[in-house]
Amino acid sequence: MSDAPEQPQIYLITPSEFDLSTYPDQLAACLDSTEVACVRLALGTKDESRISKAADALREITHARDVALVIDSHIMMVERLGLDGVHLQDAAKSVIKTRKELGEEAIVGTFCGTSSHEGMSAGEMGADYVSFGPIGKSPLGAGEQAGLDLFEWWSMMIEVPVVAEGALDADLIRAFAPHTDFFGIGDEIWRSDDPAKALADFRVAMAV
Repeated sequence: MSDAPEQPQIYLITPSEFDLSTYPDQLAACLDSTEVACVRLALGTKDESRISKAADALREITHARDVALVIDSHIMMVERLGLDGVHLQDAAKSVIKTRKELGEEAIVGTFCGTSSHEGMSAGEMGADYVSFGPIGKSPLGAGEQAGLDLFEWWSMMIEVPVVAEGALDADLIRAFAPHTDFFGIGDEIWRSDDPAKALADFRVAMAV
């Protein structure tokens, strides 16, 4: 995978807060209308019971459609909840420990901000993918952006799959599509009145 695929795949990221009475149906509609490679359960809560209930509900939906489900950060909950892996938030720091904990079959990915060095280190330590972002302008954090040059370089030089995420829009997706393996799409569609349609529109923008 030294060259990014002709058309990137979609990596859906859940909202940090959602209503279990309505969100699973929204997610199912998205998965049924547009091909998705993976879903990340990214709840902001630290309430173990709420995370477990959400994971149970989403696992039924994703696994029925052969879509992988990973959880944000909570390594210890992966096996107990029957999930496919974990998305780390600390770049290369925990990759080796997490791989040892979860085994070779689990998906272990990690967010590396805007640092190609952290991304390379994570890949060398056994990460299945790395993600960089935000791609678009965001008022959060220090205002740094993962630029197109980072993805151009990565897609030419590094074989580890890469995810572009954060503050995406259709124009950014068109620009980055030739140089990334996945787009991490979350609030960009969940803020919409019709998330499935918003996702389908992004899919059109990915055609390069």
